[in-house]
Amino acid sequence: MSANANRGLSSGVVFAAIFAAIFLLHAPLLRLPYFWDEAGYYVPAARDLLLTGSPPLVMAYLAGGWKLAGYSPSVTRTAMLLLAAFSLLGVFRLARRVANLETAVAATACTAFYPVFFAQSSMAHVDLAAAGLTIWGLDAYLGARWRAAAWWFSLAVLAKETALLAPLALLAWEWACAWADREERSHHRVTESQRKSKDEVQKAFSVPLRRRGEINGQRWRASASLITPAAVLSVWYAYHYAKTGYVFGNPEFFRYNVAATLSPLRIVLALGLRLWQAFGYMHLWVLTLLMGWAMTRAPLRDGEVERERIDLPVQFVFGVLIVTYVVAMSMIGGAVLARYMLTIVPLVVILAVSTLRRRIQRWPALIVLVCAAFTMALFRNPPYGFAPEDNLAYRDYVVMHQHAESFLEARYAGARVLTAWPASDEISRPYLGYVTRPMRVVRIEDFTADEVMGAAQERGRFDVALVFSTKYEPARPLLRGWRAWEKLKTRFFGFHHDLPPEITAQLLGGRVVFTETRSGQWVAMIELERVFDAQLRRP
Repeated sequence: MSANANRGLSSGVVFAAIFAAIFLLHAPLLRLPYFWDEAGYYVPAARDLLLTGSPPLVMAYLAGGWKLAGYSPSVTRTAMLLLAAFSLLGVFRLARRVANLETAVAATACTAFYPVFFAQSSMAHVDLAAAGLTIWGLDAYLGARWRAAAWWFSLAVLAKETALLAPLALLAWEWACAWADREERSHHRVTESQRKSKDEVQKAFSVPLRRRGEINGQRWRASASLITPAAVLSVWYAYHYAKTGYVFGNPEFFRYNVAATLSPLRIVLALGLRLWQAFGYMHLWVLTLLMGWAMTRAPLRDGEVERERIDLPVQFVFGVLIVTYVVAMSMIGGAVLARYMLTIVPLVVILAVSTLRRRIQRWPALIVLVCAAFTMALFRNPPYGFAPEDNLAYRDYVVMHQHAESFLEARYAGARVLTAWPASDEISRPYLGYVTRPMRVVRIEDFTADEVMGAAQERGRFDVALVFSTKYEPARPLLRGWRAWEKLKTRFFGFHHDLPPEITAQLLGGRVVFTETRSGQWVAMIELERVFDAQLRRP
């Protein structure tokens, strides 16, 4: 059997094993209705595609899955798990290419257990798919497989536009390598020590995993493969403009994600948050600290040979991508969500695991410790505000809303319901899995004092109110009392305090008839007094 056939067979076996493992781990979550952006954007967009046709990639993929297996949350989540397994296979292949089999297995396990990756694995978002396709593109790039690199990077940008960051960063790196080559050729007279120093610099700037004699001859092919995704994305934008009249989405979308995020102070604050998400978030700091500690120890030796490290050129490429994403995602994106960083977290994991293997004798025990820390973060919420989609807190949200909206439909089927997004979509779109028939909605932005008091002035427009926590607030916040930080979060990141159900009921002139609380999140039903009185008088 040929080497390519063996590699294909090996990848197939690894993919099957990964999918079987994550499918079993996610089995209790597969029937959950859709959560937040799933319900408010991605699933409706994919459903429209099912009815009318046209990209983007992940929406088309889900629509195809529904046509084959029928529409249901379990079909959607199984389809996303297939993409997650494919992404983990990409992590495995990349780690094996740049390091070794042991590092590949450990890095893949750590990535799979990382809470953000785990939670996103079954959710109908585009970020994990874009990250996985980018990882496959990086693996092809490092292996000098230019057509494959162009293919995977192009698919990644069709999954999500910001995936273009990776090929553009690598293209800039190629140009930096070319500049380093020219600089070397322009200085012919150097001392022996200077020549050795230049050789080390040139090695660091060489295109990874290619023989030195091939670099100049293949650089143009590498550049072409990295430009291709931009051309593909341009075609998509042209099509989008022809269909909608907009290039980057509607003006509100562009304002929220780009125009409103370019304040220098906000960029600095977001940069700190992005660094935290890349190296510390959801117990990732455990792995980062272990890597830092390992760097203080000498490399181990297997016999007379020092354990290998990831080649410096590859480390430089990883560093370029990490810096690019941290900086770029600090300047764009209205919400500073951790899932936007899923492309670079596996790179951090691979570097850390390789370092532990190279320098710590009992490194497998440390990998078990890291996976245990990730598992703890998956079930236990941090002592600061975070997005519930980053661990299993999203399940608490979905289950509570299922209970509340089943109560709402059973008791107030014809009522006009005051609520906020995304619950407004949950009760008006039965295909999302919360209600069996659409209900009439009066929508407000959130449950802050201003919004609730404004709604109280128009009590005649609604009969009941479905209120819930739109922001997670821990019982004992880590930065309790730091008013300056709270003001900055409110100004730049949409932070606010939702009124408790009892106070909301008083302002609306009603009473709480249903409430449920789980780990810092809550949902409640408020019945206006006139509805209650009418029911008492009913024969």
